[in-house]
Amino acid sequence: MSDNSLSVFLSRLDFAWITSFHILYPPLTIGLAVILFFFEWRWVATNDERWYRLARFFEKLFIVNFGAGVATGITMEMAFGILYGPFSQAAGPFFGQVLGYETITAFMYEAGFIGLMIFGWGKISKKMHLFATFNVALSSSFSAMWILVANSWMQTPAGIVFKHGVFQVTDWVAALFNPDVMYGFPHMLVATFELALFFVAGVCAWFVLKRRNVTLFARPLRFALLALVVVAPLQVYLGDGLGATIAHDQPAALAAMEGHYNTYNKDGSVNTGWHILAWPNAKGDGNAFAITIPHVLSLLETHSWNGKVEGLNSIKPQDRPPVVVPFYSFRIMVAAGMAMMLVAFWGGWLALRRRLSADTIAANPWFLRAVTASAFLPYLAVWTGWWTREVARQPWIVYGMMRTSAGVSHMSVPLEIFWLVGYMAFELTVFGGTWYFLAKIIRKGPDLVSPVAQDGHQALGHIEEPAHHEPGKPEYLRPA
Repeated sequence: MSDNSLSVFLSRLDFAWITSFHILYPPLTIGLAVILFFFEWRWVATNDERWYRLARFFEKLFIVNFGAGVATGITMEMAFGILYGPFSQAAGPFFGQVLGYETITAFMYEAGFIGLMIFGWGKISKKMHLFATFNVALSSSFSAMWILVANSWMQTPAGIVFKHGVFQVTDWVAALFNPDVMYGFPHMLVATFELALFFVAGVCAWFVLKRRNVTLFARPLRFALLALVVVAPLQVYLGDGLGATIAHDQPAALAAMEGHYNTYNKDGSVNTGWHILAWPNAKGDGNAFAITIPHVLSLLETHSWNGKVEGLNSIKPQDRPPVVVPFYSFRIMVAAGMAMMLVAFWGGWLALRRRLSADTIAANPWFLRAVTASAFLPYLAVWTGWWTREVARQPWIVYGMMRTSAGVSHMSVPLEIFWLVGYMAFELTVFGGTWYFLAKIIRKGPDLVSPVAQDGHQALGHIEEPAHHEPGKPEYLRPA
């Protein structure tokens, strides 16, 4: 491997490391902000203290995760200039504008309300605080939108010309609403909701398993599972739509994701088999082995029995992406998505049988263990989905227009290694600290004794107590 090839590889590896860690945090920030708004809205609407306690507890987890997302996000912005200087200069007329829009409509917008959300309890009115939480949720979603607009443009560039080494915007509407973003953004946004719902469900299931504050956590667990009955299949549907877009606009990427080399069989018929498992051969023009189901690839991508799907062998060798990473990442993502949908349906079935109430939910230990373990699945799906998306685009940094090798900074190999080691150390430190504090907050549990914030002051809440319970304590404070 030449020094130039090694430098390109290290730049890609470095940025892959940075983005793989950063993407762990924003999805939870976005989805959890929406859930916090729901909890607080229910408190304001019903004056039920339990919703307030839940909002304050999960807000602590939100703050830790939000801080990690900001720290790693700033690092990623810095890495663009350090690792991909030529690309940053070339794509500046579009990329810079989009990131500027994100700064105005997300960062600055969010900064105006997140302080009120975190520190405004008991200092501003309940409705004003609810309004602040709503705006934090909305601005977080705007951030995801602009990031996906920028990334989708790299996948399916539109509304630009590449002239004199610079991407010049000729049609802002076409550039912003490029083909990939129409499914790419909804797919990612719903992923944030799915991740946050599983996170909340996993935390609540853990408390119920431990028989800690069962009455308090049974309700949000039930709500999260019922929401997932809708969200999980919706995510599968959006993923199918995104797959059709990739098949149309990025045939090489789709072929790599499916390990699909030959458009036609030897007899001239259309090759429509879908590989469950496969491994490319040494020549890179086929699979050394494959476990294949006939016609399924055509059904998935063209929704017909013998629809044609372009294979890698019809793509110039220098334009073909790697196969192993997108192939297996895609399958792990799909498997995680199917597993989450099954857990959601399991929860929906239990809800129909009235087995998710505070009195009955603890009698389903295996389900609660499955929900707790499933909190990891959306992280795995987001991770592998992002790897699929980014690796399958190679060797292009802007698909079909600018190669990754032309977009990386011209640094020496030792300097590349220096940045790689530095970024690895930083990301691992943030990762370790984040999960340490998240685990610490969860183990400690919610604050159930501090005064409940009211309009502009602190006041003790009041919950009606059943006569058969110990007087002086709200029901959800007592052990199950």
